[in-house]
Amino acid sequence: MKLTDTAIKKAKPAEKPYKMADGAGLYLEVMPNGSKYWRMKYRFNGKEKRLALGVYPHITLAVARKSHQHEYGLLAKGIDPSEARKAHNASKRDSAANSFEVVAREWLASHMKNKAASHRDKVIRRFELYLFPWIGSKPIADITAPQVLEAVKRIERLGILETAHRTLQTSGQVFRYAVQTGRAVRDVTADLKGALPATTVKHMASFTEPKQVAELLRAIDGFSGTLTVQCALRIAPMLFVRPSELRMARWADIDLDAAEWRYVVSKTKTDHLVPLPSQSVQILRELHPLSGHGQYVFPGGHSPLKPMSESAINAALKRMGYDTKTQITGHGFRAMARTILHEHLNIDPHIIEHQLAHKVPDALGAAYNRTKFIKQRREMMQLWADYLDKLKAGAEVIRLQSKSSA
Repeated sequence: MKLTDTAIKKAKPAEKPYKMADGAGLYLEVMPNGSKYWRMKYRFNGKEKRLALGVYPHITLAVARKSHQHEYGLLAKGIDPSEARKAHNASKRDSAANSFEVVAREWLASHMKNKAASHRDKVIRRFELYLFPWIGSKPIADITAPQVLEAVKRIERLGILETAHRTLQTSGQVFRYAVQTGRAVRDVTADLKGALPATTVKHMASFTEPKQVAELLRAIDGFSGTLTVQCALRIAPMLFVRPSELRMARWADIDLDAAEWRYVVSKTKTDHLVPLPSQSVQILRELHPLSGHGQYVFPGGHSPLKPMSESAINAALKRMGYDTKTQITGHGFRAMARTILHEHLNIDPHIIEHQLAHKVPDALGAAYNRTKFIKQRREMMQLWADYLDKLKAGAEVIRLQSKSSA
């Protein structure tokens, strides 16, 4: 008689294993400890063999019968199910050993061992963020050009086109390494030439390496200009707002007790909210006795009724010995924060873009919302200020796991 679910459930263990047959070689073996195993008995080339089909109840009676039917179909074709399974498992092991992620990490270890640690970290971070989640587990020989393009297009949609180009370029190096080591036939990224828009935007000079930022912060601490410019310099990398918005900051828009700065973005004419980390609040309280009775947080040197000169920050950077055309500008603090927050502190790009007051269209078509991600943005701003303090102090910088998420 065929087995039933009721009979299987009622089957009790005995002192020795016993079998409950379902027919055509399929049976359930009940063990003394109560475990129940599906087995298939068959003959191949005159030799009796057995094949495990799983454990009940994880494998139900219906699933076991379907599996048995598949294996029986192999027998009808003259294929030994046991050998077919061994070959399949071996193929899976080979695929895992030759996955894109395995090959990429091998390439990194061999081809980038003499590169700066910061550069290696940046490259592997791009892979971990943008490629491994999508194509990392696939055998590199099976990956197609459209699959790679789909992955890098995701980066483009985040508004970081330059990173998309760099990721595509380094993935091509991994494919060529796979070709050289016999694990791929060709570099499929060669088919993607021109698939991404050209990077035509000229970026403001900026530092994006933690070591450079550390040196800059220490130089800012040693700057001997007026207190107004000193405070503006110290707060600029911390808040990474547009230079025009920093110099035009008004005390009426700042709530030191709530640690918030609200103003209208000059570029988009939208309301914006900047959560103030504790370090920036301290700087502003230090400056308040000097300029708090007036309108502007950072008044001009010649007239307190006017804001600080638009060239004040860059002039101070030049006095410290920096080239504002090739090294760092007041506007460059934005690119500095954007890059390091994402690539070193693992902050979600959407959160960063909202804090930068950039237009980030979402599924509902909303371009920007000053309160969106506000909790995560508060955490991010404090995390960023603390990170800058550690850099300035020369502490060992460890990649942090952000609490912020979309």
